[in-house]
Amino acid sequence: MKTLTAFLTAVLLSLTSAMACTNFIISKGATVDGSTMITYSADSHVLYGELYFRPSADYAEGSLLEVYEWDTGKYLGKIKQVKHTYSVVGNMNEHQVSIGETTYGGREELVDTTGIIDYGSLIYITLQRAKTAREAIRIMGELVAEFGYYSSGESFSIADPNEVWILEMIGKGSPRIIKDKGGKNKTIYSKGAVWVAQRIPDGFISGHANHARITTFPLSDPENCIYAPDVISFARANGYFTGEDKDFSFSDTYAPVDFGGARFCEARVWAGFNKVGKGMDKYLEYAKGNDLKNRMPLWIKPDRKLSVQDVMDMMRDYYQGTELDMTKDIGAGPYQSIVRWRPMTWEVDGVGYFHERAISTQQTGFSFVAQSRSWLPDPIGGIIWFGVDDTFSTVYVPMYCGINSVPESYAVGNGRIMEFSENAAFWVFNQVSNLAYTRYKDMITDIRKVQSALENKFVSYTPVVDKAALELYQTNPEKAREFLTEYSVNQGNSTVARWKELYHHLFTKFLDGNVKVKDGNNQNPKVKQPGYDESYYRMIIEKTNGKFKQPEGSSGH
Repeated sequence: MKTLTAFLTAVLLSLTSAMACTNFIISKGATVDGSTMITYSADSHVLYGELYFRPSADYAEGSLLEVYEWDTGKYLGKIKQVKHTYSVVGNMNEHQVSIGETTYGGREELVDTTGIIDYGSLIYITLQRAKTAREAIRIMGELVAEFGYYSSGESFSIADPNEVWILEMIGKGSPRIIKDKGGKNKTIYSKGAVWVAQRIPDGFISGHANHARITTFPLSDPENCIYAPDVISFARANGYFTGEDKDFSFSDTYAPVDFGGARFCEARVWAGFNKVGKGMDKYLEYAKGNDLKNRMPLWIKPDRKLSVQDVMDMMRDYYQGTELDMTKDIGAGPYQSIVRWRPMTWEVDGVGYFHERAISTQQTGFSFVAQSRSWLPDPIGGIIWFGVDDTFSTVYVPMYCGINSVPESYAVGNGRIMEFSENAAFWVFNQVSNLAYTRYKDMITDIRKVQSALENKFVSYTPVVDKAALELYQTNPEKAREFLTEYSVNQGNSTVARWKELYHHLFTKFLDGNVKVKDGNNQNPKVKQPGYDESYYRMIIEKTNGKFKQPEGSSGH
């Protein structure tokens, strides 16, 4: 059991030192309208949720780009800049290419501390340069090969209007010194990374959540699988793999699954798949970390074609309806909370324990559903449905990829992780969610009503906005961009204003543990005091041995 405790501690450290995120990947044949989609929740206790915007630009020959690590802001170095970069809204560029990620770590010795390209920079630099998903894969491979890969193992979701891919990558380690045959020091360094990218078959969906998911892959199918030429030979040279090429498994070689990888990571993919696909019960024990040999498939075919709201719902999971449901164990408290304060693992009397780690979690900085639609011009076809904070209580607001600016309430610079801002979406949404955590089952009902009303409105408006923008685009593309910018900015800012109103409503209604509603024109409201569930009262009785039992004949006040 001590070994398990040490293991859980190591897992905790890895989850808190890197992004712990969840992605789903939806092919066009799996959607109701023929769009492609990827999702991403950027989950970190120190990430400030904001909507990045990088306008297109032209650069002189020989220009250099300074690279800073996304997680920390640390300066890493300079690389060659291209002559023209594309505009990027969040994690989607003007050509409807979108990229998300989850960190899986993998073999620690393969982190290259001398590399210049970290995983975040790799995403945003690539988005400024790629017109298609395949081009993005090529650029990502070229960037790390030329400048070195600074991060640990990563899984990437990559989409354009026609294709969706999963790419898994890990570095080759830092330079190290060995003795040659003559006894002299010799520096060994294999700059770059090894990686595999697989296209998700049309009609299928995939996902990843902080664990490598690609196992064996086709070696001679470039239409559906692209990989670094040394992905297998590098493993052989380092003693990681000795079998035949056809049996090579990327995950089993570079990031073998263990209890933590299954229970804290793969379980989230299982939960998303379980929402939309049949037959996932046979992988429940794997998701719980009990049967690691029965790995889930890389992709599944959903029971039905999915809408953008179905995909949003996949991101709003706390294992509800399963035996892992976070509202059903004692950690949920009297108000059926879906959150557990960190640390995620702990020890009592030398025994290690843990909380579940669901898709919906309190430390989300931002999340999105990126939707690409091939039948529309790029500036109109791409929508990044963007939200900040906890996915279960956020609102996904449509930001068209052709816009020229973003809402002030979501913009970079409006507040920081230790700098409160009254009109910043991140802080306004966190005010609501953190208040709700105190009385969750009651407050979340009011929150979900407003959330649904807003998102239903956005979805119903989309065909109308598309049509109007398309009519403008046919005669004046720039006017279409201005129209989409005004629409997206207005929806973002008005959503934050509505959420402020919701906070005022919740604070007033649930003040001091009461539930209050207006009583006509009377000065005082009607007041209810619903108390706790009977199960919680019984727990108090059990744990206090009758300490609070009233004497017979007495009355409460």
